[in-house]
Amino acid sequence: MMAGLFLLAVLFALTLYVLAPETPATRGPILLASFIAILIGSLLGILFLLRWLLRPYHQLIGEAQRASVADQMMKSQDEAEFVLETFQSVVTQLQEQRKELEQLSAEARERANSAEKFSERIVASLPSGLIAFDSAGLSMAINTPGRTLLEVNGTALGESYQKLFGAHEQLAEMVGDCLETGTVYRRTEIQTVNADGRMRRLGATIAPIELPPERGPRGALCLLTDITEVTELREQVALKNNLESLGEMSAGLAHEFKNAIATLQGYAQLLQSLELNDKAQVAAGSLLNEIRNLSSMVTAFLNFARPQPLQLEEVSVAELIRDCADELEPVFRELQVTVETDADKSIVIRADERMLRLALLNLMRNAAEAAPSGRVFVRAREATSIEVRDTGKGIPTADLQKIFIPFFTTKAKGHGIGLALAHRIITQHGGTLTAANSPASGATFTITLPQMTQI
Repeated sequence: MMAGLFLLAVLFALTLYVLAPETPATRGPILLASFIAILIGSLLGILFLLRWLLRPYHQLIGEAQRASVADQMMKSQDEAEFVLETFQSVVTQLQEQRKELEQLSAEARERANSAEKFSERIVASLPSGLIAFDSAGLSMAINTPGRTLLEVNGTALGESYQKLFGAHEQLAEMVGDCLETGTVYRRTEIQTVNADGRMRRLGATIAPIELPPERGPRGALCLLTDITEVTELREQVALKNNLESLGEMSAGLAHEFKNAIATLQGYAQLLQSLELNDKAQVAAGSLLNEIRNLSSMVTAFLNFARPQPLQLEEVSVAELIRDCADELEPVFRELQVTVETDADKSIVIRADERMLRLALLNLMRNAAEAAPSGRVFVRAREATSIEVRDTGKGIPTADLQKIFIPFFTTKAKGHGIGLALAHRIITQHGGTLTAANSPASGATFTITLPQMTQI
């Protein structure tokens, strides 16, 4: 604005100078008037300049007068001192506000740290395994159950999902698909084999998660639960129901077969009593042996199909194992099998001795036949289980879920009734019979009876 007034005065002077006649008498007053105009314009510009320069000062005074400390400040006689005191008061207020902000910031950090620790405790206390991956497929978080299920050591952070799930190809494929397409997998059942050769069932839930910008657009969250016991219990219940239905249906047929077999056995014995040549006698003897084998199989099937009520009594596990080993001594000697027993004499159970003996005999005979020229171990050192282990080739993984089904056998001369009968007897006692391959070699059958006590 000052420059505008000065230019206006100069233009006014130039206009007068140009329009005035070119005579000395005329131009003298015009030059004087121009000088006065320029001087007045300059003074006005200087006044406006001073006013513009002092405007922040006047604003500071006005703000100070409106502040809460204005009444106290107005007592000052010197305006400069008043401004200084006002400035110091503003600085003091700013310092107090900074302290308040620092305190609020510290409280916010403390709340954030507390929330983070609480989240970490939640993740650590989850009974299921939790593994989180970033967009590159690298693990960001893994809790203790997750490391246990995956059988990894250390923190396992920063490793790719392909490496973490090296022994679980199906899990790796699911995580990769989730990272690429965002596919959600809910309660998917996966079969795996752990380090000791035991089959394990895992329930997996995999879903995409949103990540901070520095981590990428999308990650994956994997929840793992060991459902082996639940699955085995479900399969045992289904097997028990199927076997009960099969037993009810086939018991009548087996009874009719047994009657016919008894008739055939009578005719075979009659043939042997007749005067026949040597070839006929050999044929009659072979026929009688086959009929006896068939009768034995039908009798075993009847025992399986028509379970008898249990006659419970106190049974010493150590004595039962020793009696079974003595009864099978000819079989062990023929197969050149060494038997080692380790049973606590203080373990006594409430069970049907005849039925439990039959189940244990079938397991021990099956172990000896699976490990010719090998070893069989029978152990009952805990008040919860009996283990029968052999040093044979083990059971193929595909057959582990079939060995307790009637008539399923991998032996050339087997009937497929022994393990099914043993399973039914243990189930009838309220226990469980499971099979698994041993880490070294062979198979292990474990009998668990809830009625077991130790005295």
